[in-house]
Amino acid sequence: MRAYVFEPREKRQKSLATELENAGIEPFFVDEDFFETGLAPLTQPGGEARPILIGESPDTHDQIRAVRRAGCTNPMIVLRDFRNSQDTSAALDRGADDVIVSPIKGSEVMSRINSILRRSHGHAAECVEVGELTAFFDGRDPIVSGARIKLSKREHSIFQHLALNSNKVISKNAIYDAVYGMSADQPFDKVIDVYICKLRKKIAAAASSGAQYIETVHGRGYKLSAPEQLELPAPEVQADSRQPPLQARA
Repeated sequence: MRAYVFEPREKRQKSLATELENAGIEPFFVDEDFFETGLAPLTQPGGEARPILIGESPDTHDQIRAVRRAGCTNPMIVLRDFRNSQDTSAALDRGADDVIVSPIKGSEVMSRINSILRRSHGHAAECVEVGELTAFFDGRDPIVSGARIKLSKREHSIFQHLALNSNKVISKNAIYDAVYGMSADQPFDKVIDVYICKLRKKIAAAASSGAQYIETVHGRGYKLSAPEQLELPAPEVQADSRQPPLQARA
């Protein structure tokens, strides 16, 4: 997972980066100009999944307003040095999703981001069930037909984006941007197709039905959904020997 991080104190950037990276968050540090000129990519499909972490500064509340005024719905968490209920309330009222007080722990940041993301996509629970497949939003690998399947870091990033949007068609652009952090108008190669193919094979191999769970919707993108149930043949109706033939009863 990649995140935009504003931390005005350079001395704290290294330790913060280490903490986030250990939790699986790849930080991209930005400066004050980001809140004026760098928000446009976040409004593109896929960009809304990129978290924004804002370190404490005199401009924190203005930065929160700028993000929301730009139409960005990204998870936004303020990182504070000390507990201050009044300032926390103001940050939340202005559009922040959460406030974390030092010491900042990467695992807590990741859990709070996951919580915000899944609720923004309409998922209140820690996982979603799609047919034989159980997808988790806390970093665990999925379970298919009772068996856990091991995904690589990149496979997991793509799969989680599909799971958050289960039963919806997601464009390749949106997936690419959510995983690689590029805006939708930038070129991309066949890398998403390759990872989708790997995911399909792993899921089908584990599924007791051997069914495909990731559908290609031509010209639009991909969709994670349960395969259609096979129609079972209608049971044969046995003739009742106790009933006389129809013409005999006429």
